Amino acid sequence: MLLAAPSRPTGRAALWASAAAVGAALMLSGALVAPAAHADDPAGYTGIVLGVASNETQRTVSWYTSADTSQVVQLAPTSAVVNGQFVASVTTFAATGATNVSTTGYNRHAVLSGLQENTQYSYRVGSDGNWSPTYSFKTQSFEGDFDFLFFGDPQIGSSGNVAKDGAGWADTMNVALTANPNAELLVSGGDQVESANTEPQWDAFLAPDQLRQYPWAATIGNHDVGGKAYEQHFYTPNTDYSSAYYKDPTKTATTSGGDYWYIYKDVLFIDLNSNSYDSANGGGDAAHVQYVTDVVNQHGADAKYTVLVYHHSIYSAADHAKDADNKVRRVDFPTTFSKLGVDLVLQGHDHVYTRSYEIKNGEKANPAEQPGQNDVFVGEGGVIYMTANSASGSKYYDITAPDNSGTTGAGNGPDPLKPSDYWYNSVQNQEHVRSYVKVQVRADQLVVEGIRSGTCDAPNAAVEQGKVGWCGTPGSSTAVDGVGSLIDSVTIHPFHGDGQDIQVDVPNQAPGEFGWTIDGQNGLVDLGTAEEKGDYFEATGEINPISVTDTRSSLAPWSLTSVLGDFKDGDKTFSGRYLGWTPKVVTDGAGATAGAPVSSGYDTGDGLAVSRVLGSAAQGHTKGSALLGAALDLKLPTETAKGSYRATLTLTALAG
Repeated sequence: MLLAAPSRPTGRAALWASAAAVGAALMLSGALVAPAAHADDPAGYTGIVLGVASNETQRTVSWYTSADTSQVVQLAPTSAVVNGQFVASVTTFAATGATNVSTTGYNRHAVLSGLQENTQYSYRVGSDGNWSPTYSFKTQSFEGDFDFLFFGDPQIGSSGNVAKDGAGWADTMNVALTANPNAELLVSGGDQVESANTEPQWDAFLAPDQLRQYPWAATIGNHDVGGKAYEQHFYTPNTDYSSAYYKDPTKTATTSGGDYWYIYKDVLFIDLNSNSYDSANGGGDAAHVQYVTDVVNQHGADAKYTVLVYHHSIYSAADHAKDADNKVRRVDFPTTFSKLGVDLVLQGHDHVYTRSYEIKNGEKANPAEQPGQNDVFVGEGGVIYMTANSASGSKYYDITAPDNSGTTGAGNGPDPLKPSDYWYNSVQNQEHVRSYVKVQVRADQLVVEGIRSGTCDAPNAAVEQGKVGWCGTPGSSTAVDGVGSLIDSVTIHPFHGDGQDIQVDVPNQAPGEFGWTIDGQNGLVDLGTAEEKGDYFEATGEINPISVTDTRSSLAPWSLTSVLGDFKDGDKTFSGRYLGWTPKVVTDGAGATAGAPVSSGYDTGDGLAVSRVLGSAAQGHTKGSALLGAALDLKLPTETAKGSYRATLTLTALAG
């Protein structure tokens, strides 16, 4: 590309009876303009949602459409969108989809790939002349620390009032992302809606604009699984839709299912359809265990943490704590999760907040770990299990009491350190207040926080403790208040074995820069008075040295060229072709080689009246700086009129 001349030094260099001056060249850039997709498309677009894809360089976009037509996603850096128009740097991604099952219309999705880090993007769906509104999202660094947010059971419609549930869900979105604008993922605990195929509930769930700005990592809940709407609304990456991962293997055409995985930065996320658990009716837990095993074996080495997500909490404290299916999973899952080195398991379903002790092979790993302990240094095979409360406030389940069924495996016995709680839970909390979970992924720790997104709004809460509608902490006479306040916080320190793991962060190589300047003072290049040499005049001298610096990591080629204008003195003139030169490298560096000598046009050719190379470097040259010079040789016909002539030598840098 052509590079702009450096800003210093200012002024012009001129030849006296021959002169050199610095001229700037404009930087040029190209833009890819998307082709027209399809004219006069009558489709309408609803339910647009941004989703996770295979890794941090990708996103998915899914939507419903009223017409079965060819549609695309247009994507461009927001800086290239002018007055809402996608006029430059546009990339088009073709959408695929099918006819909706159990509802009207069609579904579409597209995978956006090749994203650049730390970039704000704008996108829209549709076709030429008929586009959706424009939405935007921002990528961040593709390496290192990041935060994600986990949301339990919005279950829009569960209260019987879709508008109320939707308002609570929207408020949680606003609270969570106002407090955490740089969160990079929104992770679902399942049960997006109350009724699997009821589109008004889906409309309310998908209403918050944050779901078009941050990628939603969907999870199937028991209220999502009974219809096809879940699969139609969310396209998930690397999904295995084999019948083993459906609750009923005979109904894959009319219900939702599938297990999937993706890697985001240093975390391998694996998402399971926990509605399929009964091996007698399909793959069940055995299939999930094999799926997790295969994914970890194939991709675990590509990440530093492994996080599992599924709906049915196996270590919860409310209405579902003693469900038979959860007791089955509590036997089927933990040993494999410990063996595979899973760090964190995120769950929903029970509409209560819980955080387990460190669990290994289905038992409390460290008997000395205290209830509510804020730092947990896990041993080999230690796993922390979290359950998220309702993010919308549509439904809460009250904490239930332990029984005498035992304190290991499937048992629901009491915690010896806190007999009112279950043996497996370090923290149990039910305040009837909306909340979400924040997970901070750091180099050597996971920080997990339960955070309130609502307030206690039950009437006379302080005197209604224990009654339906009570919100507050059991045993306390004060109702909870304080949006953004912490319910719980724990820092999980991973296991490193007996050796010493050593980590170093290597940044992107600095791009460096290419540039040139006049070395020293940019004075007049004075060739003095030409001497008569028989049938011609001759004058000689040297250009002001040119300093060239190239620190670009690409080690791309460069060249510095020049062209000389005509010499003028009032209305008198002669051609710049009469000046020739012999370039030289005064100081080695930056791979510089001198350009070829150019004879005065008095002898032959066009001299410096056409572009000539002062110096250049080939691809792969060394970084650094060089000093370039040139000896000047001016020859003129003796009939040239007397005068003091000046010309301008313009230098241009060309850098690959």
